[in-house]
Amino acid sequence: MTDNKFRKREVMARCVPMNTLQAVLSGKWKFLILWYIAFYKVQRFGELLRRMDGITQSTLTKQLRELEDDGFIHREIYKEIPPKVEYTLTELGKSFVPVLTQMMMWSQTHLCSDYVCPYSEEEIKELLNS
Repeated sequence: MTDNKFRKREVMARCVPMNTLQAVLSGKWKFLILWYIAFYKVQRFGELLRRMDGITQSTLTKQLRELEDDGFIHREIYKEIPPKVEYTLTELGKSFVPVLTQMMMWSQTHLCSDYVCPYSEEEIKELLNS
């Protein structure tokens, strides 16, 4: 077989699963969006916008659409006036909750050691799993 740039050690050593995950969940706000939907079970657009200080409506809309396209969240549109839209996690999104929980716990321990969480680790796990 001919040697080419795709056979070099550094290219072969790339971690495809991590590259794929990074591509899907890239974006400043996606982890936080998933966290709030997981924690509160159902979120409306305005609720997410109020919880996420600094995000614009257009950025939130874009990030929500990408998460929906990638299968992490479900968007339910209710035909009423004014229009009502709710976001929930899909099965794929729910399967990612343990990863989010571990990331939050790690961040609390290593990056935000002064932060006092109002919930114990067990309470957080219980809230996310209920």
